[in-house]
Amino acid sequence: MRALPAIAALTAAALGLAGCGAGEGVDTGQGSGGSPGEGGGALVAAISAQPDQLDPHKTTAYASFQVLENVYDTLTVPSAEDQTMQPSLAESWETSDDGLTWTFTLREGVEFHDGSELDAADVVYSFNRIIDEELANSYRFTSVADITAKDDRTVVFQLKEPMPNLLSQVGEFKGMAILPEGAAEEHDLATEAVGTGPFTLQGSTASAVELKAFEDHWGGEPTVPAVEFRFVSEPTAALTALRSGQVHWTDNVPAQQIEALASDDSVELGQTPSVDYWYMAMNLEKPPFDKREVRRAIATAIDREAVTQAAKFDAARPNQTAIPEGSFWHTDYEPFEPDIAAAKKMLADAGVSTPLRMGLMVTSEYPETVTAAQVIASQLEPLGITVDIQTEEFATWLARQGEGDFDAFLLGWVGNVDPYGFYHSQHRTGASNNYQGYSNPVTDELLDGAAVERDQDARKKLYDEAAKTIVDDVSYLYLYNPDVVQAWKPGLQGYTIRADKAVNFENVELPE
Repeated sequence: MRALPAIAALTAAALGLAGCGAGEGVDTGQGSGGSPGEGGGALVAAISAQPDQLDPHKTTAYASFQVLENVYDTLTVPSAEDQTMQPSLAESWETSDDGLTWTFTLREGVEFHDGSELDAADVVYSFNRIIDEELANSYRFTSVADITAKDDRTVVFQLKEPMPNLLSQVGEFKGMAILPEGAAEEHDLATEAVGTGPFTLQGSTASAVELKAFEDHWGGEPTVPAVEFRFVSEPTAALTALRSGQVHWTDNVPAQQIEALASDDSVELGQTPSVDYWYMAMNLEKPPFDKREVRRAIATAIDREAVTQAAKFDAARPNQTAIPEGSFWHTDYEPFEPDIAAAKKMLADAGVSTPLRMGLMVTSEYPETVTAAQVIASQLEPLGITVDIQTEEFATWLARQGEGDFDAFLLGWVGNVDPYGFYHSQHRTGASNNYQGYSNPVTDELLDGAAVERDQDARKKLYDEAAKTIVDDVSYLYLYNPDVVQAWKPGLQGYTIRADKAVNFENVELPE
């Protein structure tokens, strides 16, 4: 799984995802796949946003990975129970005593959707594509010196320095998917897919993506013959579609109805704490947000409890750092208390006079960003800051983020497993997802040290210190950790709700 932010090089037009903007309707009716149970028993899932594209190595959009989770496989995979890394395409691995050589043994008899058989050359090709083209996850291979195929079933990683988190780096989400050798040259991966996963990509329209069961999947043929992902941006519309029998499953559940749904026999509700975080980021290359004290003043003016309650009701917990409470890697650090008088003094001490205007970019395809922005706007008004809430279609949001065309934005990162995923690409100088332009040599040194530290306790201390510098500098203004909340038709079997929000449908059995 991955974070909601994605790269700016979008291919939505190629996908035919013209999309629905704020206030536009979404087809939740028969669609191309018909009602649940029609068309051979396809599972119909309502998700809140459209994929920006379907190339697993280029996208970082969560909507894309909701689909791709069912189409591709990785060397390793997080367990549903506790996100520890388990075998997938790699059936086993060994590590040298110095931690600089990792040897993976591939599973036998794995077929790609095009009929070719998985071998070590495919793994080398997939990872070298990410590295050589400097794609979205190239930062994960900073410490990798070489990746080679020892033989058809053996892949060897030679490292420059230890990578204690290598298993999560190559498998925690489908951005590290394994493709057949030459796939990017032979296919338009933005609109086509050649994976080893339980479903094959059949096609996409402006309202849905359709998958078909892959009968030769190494883990066994899926229990449903097809899956249709429909895009329903409005939570109440998604819930209505579920109740009326137009869809089987949705993760777009109105926050204000969660408590009532727990006792509603017409749906089955799943809820569990997530490993996600939601945040606001300010553009450090635009005055006055380039001044640390201005960002700290804004962080001091914001009441996270109120933002959390408005956006998620009781399905989230405020947090001033990224990693949720309950995780071994959580940092108990809360330096900011809502205080308008103190915030005003910070602005004055920074030499910044009010009134100020701040554009705050959100997207209607994730409605909680709109709600949170409205609360934040009301909280910053007494500080003398007028917030211009800019609601964009997600494709436009992504493009503006990639171009640095914003004062500030709201969104979230989902599916993080190792602390590396929470911090490195977002906060290290020049990193691929550091759209806010943050740079602090102290933070860089701490993150670099944590990335190679093999002792877990020592590694945690480094991440604790890095988290404090990130929070103190307000690289991100962290808001809350949400629960995973999903709903499905009573009688649907075989689905597991996961803390990392990975959506897996291969074992699902539809209600009779």
